[in-house]
Formats: sequence, C-alpha cells, structure tokens
Amino acid sequence: MKLTKLAALAATTALCAPAAFAEEMANEMTLVSWGGAYQSSQIKAYVEPYLALNPEVKVTWDESSAEAVAKLRAMNEAGNVTWDLVDVVASDSMRLCDEGLAVELDPATDLAAAPDGTSAEDDFGDLLVSECFAPQIVYSTTFGYRTDLVGDTAPTSVCDVFDLAAYPGKRALQKRPIDNMEWALFCDGVAKEDIYDTLGTDEGVSQALAKLDTIKDQVVWWTAGAETPQLLADGEVVMGSTFNGRLFSAIAEQNQPIGMLWDMQSFDLDGWIVPEGLPADRKARVMDFLKFATDTQRLADQAKYISYGPARASSAPLVGTHAELGIDMAPHMPTDPANATNVHIYDYEWWADNRDDLNAKFEAWLAK
Repeated sequence: MKLTKLAALAATTALCAPAAFAEEMANEMTLVSWGGAYQSSQIKAYVEPYLALNPEVKVTWDESSAEAVAKLRAMNEAGNVTWDLVDVVASDSMRLCDEGLAVELDPATDLAAAPDGTSAEDDFGDLLVSECFAPQIVYSTTFGYRTDLVGDTAPTSVCDVFDLAAYPGKRALQKRPIDNMEWALFCDGVAKEDIYDTLGTDEGVSQALAKLDTIKDQVVWWTAGAETPQLLADGEVVMGSTFNGRLFSAIAEQNQPIGMLWDMQSFDLDGWIVPEGLPADRKARVMDFLKFATDTQRLADQAKYISYGPARASSAPLVGTHAELGIDMAPHMPTDPANATNVHIYDYEWWADNRDDLNAKFEAWLAK
C-alpha cells in the first residue's frame, strides 16, 4: 500500500438501511474486538445506531482480537464457532482467509455503495487486501512518552527507545515480533527499504533480536492496547508503544502528561471478518450488521470518537470534530502530513506469510 493512498484517505450520507434477508435473522451477536477506547468508538459509531433500528438484538462483546487466529482455529477444530464478527488486523485476515476460517465477501452485495453511487469496491480501493476482509480504519502503532520523565529534551526519533543513557527507565513494547523487529533493524542501521529482505534471513532475525537484547531487561511486555496508556499514566514506564488512538484518548480526553512520538509510526489496517461455519440465522444477522457498519457515514462517525482514519475514500471528507471535545480530528490522524514525515509501511502480506515462524523465534527469545 502506498503512503499517498493512506494520506488521501485522511485528507479527503445517508443512513444505510439494513439489508433484507430471506432467512430468519438471529437476535444475538457476539462481536470480537480489542477493548478500550477503540471498542468504545465501535459501540458509539456502529452498534448503538444499529440497535436503535433493531432493538430486539442483543450484542455481546469479547475482547480477544489479539488471539483471534488461534481461537478461531480451535473453534473450527471443535466444530463450535461462538463468534459472529471479528475485528482483526489485515495480516490476520489473510491468514484466516487462506485457512478457510473466514467467509469470502462480495463487496457488490455485502458492503454498501457510497452515497454518490460509487461501488464499495472502488470506494475501499486498495484497502480490500483480502477477499474476506471488510476494512474499517487506517491506524498506526507508535510511541507515547511521559513528558515529565524525559528530561529537558523530548525524544524525537524511534531510536531514542533504544537509548537507555539519554532516556533511562522502563519501556512498554507489544509482546509480538511485528513492529519491534522492524524498529530494531532500522535503529541498527538497516535502511527502511531493506528491512523485510533482511528480516527474511536468519542473520537478519538474529540482528533484530540482538538489538532488542540491548533493552530487554527494561521492557514491560503488553498484549492489550489499553495497557501502555495506563502504564504511562501510572509512571511505570517512560515510553511505550501502542495504537495511536489509545494515546489520543489518554492525551486529549484524560489530560495525561503524555507526548506522541510519530517517527517510524507503523501504518496498518484493521477491519472485520465473518467466521466460517455460522448457522444461517446468525450469518444473516451479522451480514446485515456488517453492511450497515461499513457504510460511508458509519466509518466517518467512528472518527468522531478516536483518531483513526476511515478506510473508505467517501468517508474522509465527512471527518470533522470530536463528538465530545469539539476539537478538529484531522491533525490527530496518523496520516496527517505533519505526522507522516517518516513512516513505516507495515507489510501485512509479508507477515501473513512469515508470522508463525517469526512468532516461534520471538517466543524462544523471550524465554531466554
């Protein structure tokens, strides 16, 4: 995916009536997401408006998206799929699609057209990265830091994360190889355009892990996006990675003494997959909700509550001010030009192909 495409989404309405299905629709759905401020934005932008039109429906949430692949594999093997709609990152959608664990979607029938008649396929464009994926947002994983704990000179480079002399104290990093390995190689002198070629070799993996070794004993490992903002708020870490929307919430909504480090922020996509193997009535309900929740206005509405760029081109011009704070949301988007001077374009296809192998090597390194 090109940076210009992502930037256009952030820079550039009718209510979609639920689709009619011949089948009887179930009145319960289990939605799976990531918890915290992000899930709250989904509730406000998607679920509450849908329930206003369909008050008979009961929605239950599960906050296990970080474990979506493993849990859907287990459900499939057991023949008991209990989830109805799952929020996943793009690379996980590819793995689930390749393994037959997610339903293939037809944008022409399963996703709503734009208000001006532009097809969903054209409106989502290059962000339809998998036949099973309904994109919602462009987001980034980046760093926050405690403004009162970094001395007189605030960090400006991602490589400051590896500088324990200038910025002593604990760091928070996500407990996975993605992003950490790329940042480590970049800060060990590997050019951005060579990162994935390097990481595709045993020597490159060793180089990345050796760089991470330099701060390993100062790392607090996190698995849920809400953890780093809380660790920063509590003063338990000096800096830490998390999703940019979580940091926005801590800074703008909670007035925490936290600054944003946008350097080498890692762009990614997030969206919905429908698990394979649902009974007809549950599938009918979730497809009805999916078409509603991915329309132009719904995606624009999510940006009222969290600083993630909507994945539809037609939604971008509708992004305005925060629903509660009244502040302009555009400057807080990861794709805003001022925030995107040096970005890392996360290669979800590469990770879809290499994730299991790198996970095993990363876990073995953690256990040392």
